[in-house]
Amino acid sequence: MPKFDVLTIGNAIVDILARCEDSFLEDNAIIKGAMNLIDAERAEFLYSKMGPAVEASGGSAGNTAAGIAGFGGKAAYFGKVAEDQLGQIFQHDIRAQGVHYQTKPDGLHPPTARSMIFVTPDGERSMNTYLGACVELGPEHVEEEVVAEAKVTYFEGYLWDPPRAKDAIREAARIAHAHGREVSMTLSDPFCVGRYRSEFLDLMTSGTVDIVFANKHELLSLYETEDFELALGKIAADCKLAAVTLSEEGAVIVRGSERVNIDAYAIDELVDTTGAGDLFASGFLYGYTQGRSLEDCGKLGCLAAAEVIQQIGPRPLVSLKQAAAEAGLI
Repeated sequence: MPKFDVLTIGNAIVDILARCEDSFLEDNAIIKGAMNLIDAERAEFLYSKMGPAVEASGGSAGNTAAGIAGFGGKAAYFGKVAEDQLGQIFQHDIRAQGVHYQTKPDGLHPPTARSMIFVTPDGERSMNTYLGACVELGPEHVEEEVVAEAKVTYFEGYLWDPPRAKDAIREAARIAHAHGREVSMTLSDPFCVGRYRSEFLDLMTSGTVDIVFANKHELLSLYETEDFELALGKIAADCKLAAVTLSEEGAVIVRGSERVNIDAYAIDELVDTTGAGDLFASGFLYGYTQGRSLEDCGKLGCLAAAEVIQQIGPRPLVSLKQAAAEAGLI
């Protein structure tokens, strides 16, 4: 039996979250609802402008790994931090979740990545990310034995921003497929899709990636259309399996001609959408690696997303395993 259910690979980031009004975003030229890449100087500037903040380990794929472990799955993670305070926080948090994480930090420069996340009253999050040590991730950080022992290797589309990470992903995909495993990715962000559309499509059509996660906006951006049904048909043709989240409308899963619609779970209050897509992927992949039906996988994903959007921070404060048990899913 494989040692791990899912290996996730991503930018190891500590999130710094604060509430703000929409006017703050306008005044500081922050694109609402997007991941804005920034340099060290702007990171310092935005941090100085933040109100009371909460620090929480984040990073898209790190959140997904933590979610899988929260369901009781066996998760591993690759991602680069520095030997600084934020790096120590990140390492502690992901290991405390039960995730296998052995990527070694190298010195203090560049520092551990951080993302200043501004949450507006509607719960939308606007991320401003300084990649820092993330740009150091390369093929030499791919642990072959871990990839070989993971049922699914999952990576975030954001990894296409730091240049050497592409080589790391291609190497991980080669190892995974050589051992009969599957490879999955999330499209991450509509602006990220806009930057790397042709490369993302090539990853899918070449068979480098088997399973794709996206939200509606990312899917429409990928195929440069406003016709959702057209885009859904295209992604069904371009990859083995795709799961598309639709916010309060739930999700739709396509595999060839098969299509499964999943309803969203009711929530008490939308607090912060940070991590919603990451946690959907965690629930889906947990179910998938346990051999569950596509419907059950989608329900587990929607349940995890519903839990995380009712709190501040990208990793659920409640037990996902218990929540799934109470919902009759495990």
